[in-house]
Amino acid sequence: MSNSFETDLDKTPANFQALTPLSFIERSATTYPDRIAVIHGDIRHTWAETYSRSRQLASALENHGLKPGETVAAMLPNVPAMLEAHFGVSMMGGVLNAVNIRLDADAIAFILDHGEAKILLTDREFSDIIKAALSRVASDIYVIDVDDVSYSGGETIGAIEYEDFIASGNPDYAWAWPSDEWNAYSLNYTSGTTGNPKGVVYHHRGAFLNAIGNLMAWEMPPHPVYLWTLPMFHCNGWCFPWTVAALAGTNVCLRRVEAGPIYDAISEHGITHFCGAPIVLNMIATAPSSLKKPFSHIVEVATAGAAPPAAVIESMESLGFNVTHVYGLTETYGPSVVSAWKSEWNDRSIADRAALKARQGVRYHVLEALMVGDPDTLEPVTKDGETMGEIFFRGNDVMKGYLKNPEATEEAFAGGWFHSGDLGVWHEDGYVELKDRSKDIIISGGENISSIEVEGLLYSHPKILEAAVAARPDQKWGESPCAFVTLHDGEDASQAEIIDFCREKMARFKVPRTVVFGPLPKTSTGKIQKFILRERARELGERSEG
Repeated sequence: MSNSFETDLDKTPANFQALTPLSFIERSATTYPDRIAVIHGDIRHTWAETYSRSRQLASALENHGLKPGETVAAMLPNVPAMLEAHFGVSMMGGVLNAVNIRLDADAIAFILDHGEAKILLTDREFSDIIKAALSRVASDIYVIDVDDVSYSGGETIGAIEYEDFIASGNPDYAWAWPSDEWNAYSLNYTSGTTGNPKGVVYHHRGAFLNAIGNLMAWEMPPHPVYLWTLPMFHCNGWCFPWTVAALAGTNVCLRRVEAGPIYDAISEHGITHFCGAPIVLNMIATAPSSLKKPFSHIVEVATAGAAPPAAVIESMESLGFNVTHVYGLTETYGPSVVSAWKSEWNDRSIADRAALKARQGVRYHVLEALMVGDPDTLEPVTKDGETMGEIFFRGNDVMKGYLKNPEATEEAFAGGWFHSGDLGVWHEDGYVELKDRSKDIIISGGENISSIEVEGLLYSHPKILEAAVAARPDQKWGESPCAFVTLHDGEDASQAEIIDFCREKMARFKVPRTVVFGPLPKTSTGKIQKFILRERARELGERSEG
């Protein structure tokens, strides 16, 4: 017997439309045309103006000859042109590739070639590195200079300046709704710490849903004032260009992530929300008192990746920041897991609250499933907070796949789950807690040591500003923890002092046997570059054995 619900009721233009975040900017521009969408120095753009400028960009790209499905690369800091590119490129069917501004010329050239960029928007600050990269690419790329007011150096290297380019476009351009929500929206490259980076393809459906997931998970109200401390090139700013558009909020641009300008923006513009890596939170918490301008409202902060140490969360809360921990990867549109807060935890001590907030949490509303499981059998681990497994994702906010890399895509999606490569535990209440990347687990004398656990303890030392732990080859134990630490200005400490501090507070097999003092290498998003530290630790071990 046929099911009449399936055979008689069809999709039509009246009851079905592809999902796209482009709908967010159209709604805000028509509903709240005079609300401020962008603040950048003395520049103020309303939502009506931002929508018109994005449409002009789309029209100009089409007039230049860009075809749907072709790539526009952007080598830009957090400036208005970058925000407009997050809408304008897709309005004419193009694919935005926001490039990490801290990469070297070889990596940039690889990305431009691999993504087959036809057009490149580039800020004058990066003219030297872009010239070097363009000399290595295989095909011609039309270069558009963004002569932004926040930078006075560099040179123009393109065929035209951005404002002149979009001036040729139609502000009433009739952009086309995507024919299929599976169409590519953007292209983001992984860090490429081993071999070439992989191109992660986002689709309209995932971008729409994860933008909605952000505002639901963070319980964001209408019209937030969002500070761009997080680079827009990083997972498309964790989808927040689209989230802020959905809420008709205000984007406050920030070219450089420094404590002084962050406190200035909070005081001047009434910032309500911003995102950043734990290292950014640590910078804000430890800023000199001369930079800490007072503010009377609570500022919501989302941080991701490895948990910020409890001491950092504790310090941020005491300053008036409420920290929410989120988690995800480039392949999951940025955050798709949140450490959802429960009111019954409000009366806990600040140390207990910090420990609870440090857990990565539960799935976003728009993620179908989250699991900690055995990487071989895909069987879920016991929810006991102790049994280690790999963290798996499944749902609409998982990438389409890796561009031109079917083998890696197949491997990542084996068994119907996205394999994160991250290791964690599952607590009884269903909250996931990240323990390490699989390559960062230290195996010493047959015991597994979480580098994150040791780092969390090191951060609680009053003299330590930053810390990271990597495996060092050890003749007796196979591997042992090697701690890399940066001290607060004016502080002095010895290796013995740090080791003794750890011995008092954790099992002896977990205690670092080596401590190296000095600045830590970081990515452009503020993450500590563990792969560099792993190599340094390996060299230390080899020299010792030699």
